[in-house]
Amino acid sequence: MFTGLIRETAEVIDFTDNFLTVKSSYKPGIGDSIAINGACLTVVRKAPGTFTVELSPETQKTIATENLRGKVHMEPAMQLSDRLEGHIVQGHIDTIGTVTKIEKLANATDFYITVPAEYIKYIIPKGSIAVDGISLTVNDVFEDSFRLTIIPHTLENTLFAGYTVGRRVNIETDMFARYLYHMFSKEKPLTWDTVDAIMASY
Repeated sequence: MFTGLIRETAEVIDFTDNFLTVKSSYKPGIGDSIAINGACLTVVRKAPGTFTVELSPETQKTIATENLRGKVHMEPAMQLSDRLEGHIVQGHIDTIGTVTKIEKLANATDFYITVPAEYIKYIIPKGSIAVDGISLTVNDVFEDSFRLTIIPHTLENTLFAGYTVGRRVNIETDMFARYLYHMFSKEKPLTWDTVDAIMASY
């Protein structure tokens, strides 16, 4: 589990085949879970100042791999003793969104992000969402997109300041929204077998 609060922007050293090596001040252990741009990955190698994570074929199909270059968001898995200041983030990317509009305001910036329509049902006004691993609050939800208002602090401490229209981003919808939708969806009856299957998936 993660919080969606970025520990640092790490630097990609190499991305070849299934292996991504980043330069970071954080020193993980072999087998540790690390979120890179929001995707939960496992550390398989480490060296002074760097560590390497492995991406499965499924992960590479799901995330925006073109962003695994230059700087990336990095967050180690939370510990049970940590304060939860963002929201509960699993590191399981649901889909890829696309930045379609950016509006600069007096003291913030609005970002409009389009997602496949089937994921809108999991995105709730004033609810939580993780974009490239960052815990954010949704302001408005539309037919196939949503609006975020990013404050200067977030722009300064993440890669959002460099995002432009057309950039693809990793999207993880709120775990509880997905949970509740599956529990109460009319698409299938709610039985104890269904409840057991839901619980086993989290």
